Formats: sequence, C-alpha cells, structure tokens
Amino acid sequence: MPPEPSAAVSGLVLAAGAGRRFGGPKALARTAAGTPWLALGVRSLLEGGCRDVTVVLGAAADEATALVPAGVSVVRAEDWATGVAASLRAGLRSLAEGDAVAALVLPVDTPDIVPAAVARVRRRAAPDALSQATYDGAPGHPVLLGREHWAPLSAAVSGDVGARPYLIAREAELVECGDLWSGADRDERA
Repeated sequence: MPPEPSAAVSGLVLAAGAGRRFGGPKALARTAAGTPWLALGVRSLLEGGCRDVTVVLGAAADEATALVPAGVSVVRAEDWATGVAASLRAGLRSLAEGDAVAALVLPVDTPDIVPAAVARVRRRAAPDALSQATYDGAPGHPVLLGREHWAPLSAAVSGDVGARPYLIAREAELVECGDLWSGADRDERA
C-alpha cells in the first residue's frame, strides 16, 4: 500500500531516448518475464506515493505508447533527439498545467527501483524541494524537483545533460537509499 501523500507529487518517467548504447529505445525494453520497464517505473512511483504519473516518450513513441499502463498520461518530446534535456523540459511543462507541488523524476532504465526508495525521497516534497537519491554516496534516482525549480531547471538544461549540474549548484539534499537497492541503471542489454 502506498504511503499517505502529504503533498501532491507527480511522478515523471523519462523514456524518450533512442538508447544507442542499449541497442534501441529503452521505452520498449522488457524484463526476461516480459514486463515492460515502463510499467515497472510507473508502478514504483505510484506505490512510492506519487499521486499520478506522466511518461515522456520520443523515439518509437507510437510503439511505446501501447506499453504505458492505463490511466497514465503520455507526453511526447518532439525534440527528443537533442538529448535528455528535451525529455525533462517536456515532462515538466506538462506537469506545470496541474497542481503538483513537486515532481519525482525517474529514467526508464531503472526497472529494479523499489517503491521504498521513491517513498524515502518523496517525503521531502515541497514547492522548494530539491533532493536526489544516492546509493552508497553515488548520485542516482529518483530526483525530487519542487515546483519552484521547474522553470529555472528547464532553462538551465540542454542537450544530453540532465539536471545534475543544477542539483550540484543548488546543493540538493542527498537522500541515501543504498540500503534499499543498488541504484543501478541499465545501459546495456542483459
């Protein structure tokens, strides 16, 4: 059962990239048992306490849309080929139309994330929040972005550089989650 929400937090799954190192769009990836990574990310965000989830698609968007669980919003990053910044901007722009006080951002290539890690980072939700999960001290996901950071972060990111420089410059709170799972993302097929 998901934790009781103390603030409206929306989950954001970034899945727009072409997955060049992976050998194809990670939005189409599945576990050995056939479960779409998209569904796993959505489930972890919801079970970790997010009120709703939006998935950002780009490469293979038509095919990937069929893998998005029912009731989950889909946004297309039309300029996805320019890098992860386009996905993040498209997702935050979409969430800005709602009333969430914060967004929990998760890349699709973290299918093993556990809801407990999401819940731990989510507990810090506030409009001015800026937090990042760490795993044995190494930065990872999810990342919590309070609504006050959405516009300045969107203006700061470019190309294939995500939020990391922004998080460092603003001394984001680091939330250790290494006791919950490895924090590993998947850049290559198993």
